[in-house]
Amino acid sequence: MPRSIETEPTALTSPANFAELRDRLASGSLKLPRRLQQVAAYALAHPDDVALGTVAKIAEDAGVQPSALIRFGQALGFTGFTDLQAVFRERLLSQVSNYDERMMSLRSTGGTASKAAALLDGLCKSATQSIGQLHGRIDIQRVEQATRLLADAETIYLVAQRRSFPITSYLSYALGKLGIRNILIGSALGTDAETISFATPRDAALAISFTPYSPATIAHTDDLAEAGVPLVVITDSPFSPLASESRIWFEVVETDFQGFRSLSASMALAMTLALGVADRRRNGATSGPLDSDLAPDTEQ
Repeated sequence: MPRSIETEPTALTSPANFAELRDRLASGSLKLPRRLQQVAAYALAHPDDVALGTVAKIAEDAGVQPSALIRFGQALGFTGFTDLQAVFRERLLSQVSNYDERMMSLRSTGGTASKAAALLDGLCKSATQSIGQLHGRIDIQRVEQATRLLADAETIYLVAQRRSFPITSYLSYALGKLGIRNILIGSALGTDAETISFATPRDAALAISFTPYSPATIAHTDDLAEAGVPLVVITDSPFSPLASESRIWFEVVETDFQGFRSLSASMALAMTLALGVADRRRNGATSGPLDSDLAPDTEQ
């Protein structure tokens, strides 16, 4: 009887950079135990702390034993936590002159073609790819569920900071034009916490944040959740601190061009929710097309 030949399992290749690491964790292809999922969520939410902290401090902040950090690194194909930490440090160092380096790379784009044409072409392609990925992967039933939740709210609180703030800022304008009461969180007076304290379970909130996640957005979203306010979240990873089984959340990953990311897919989803809310309020539970008289008749 012929002997069976045992083969060695294929070694997992470790991510070459932070972007690859984040994408691998976000893909869901890597099945991690609960403790390692906890480490992954902390690492993506606090990449700077992982880059600069000691094993003991990181483990304490993540709420795990130091050995869990080593197992997490090995699960990703690294020999241990030190090699994993090097990826986070490389990310941090690359941010020092990040925009200068991006602009230098743009200067070499397009060869002899018009620089403006090359920029427009690259940015349009990345935006188109982002929109295509959203369109192909979005869960329409979840969109309907989020629309219904927001439509039933007395007031919609819009929570975002940094790169995500333009989305909620425009949504506040659009919802106002559509006659939907909303509150934009992001006051220069620093009174956001007080404003959020007025929210009740009769309201709802839309929170948006992408890597590196805004600590203020995380804090505001947690405060709203503790108050029993229903939440809809737009983020970029199942390990995002904003993603939770108790919340309706959407994963949106924007394709970048030379390191610059647009908001095309995120804005498309946000406006889908806004227009869906207006349609539902106008027509009750029906799901017909948006009435033309709901659209703003002034500046678009």
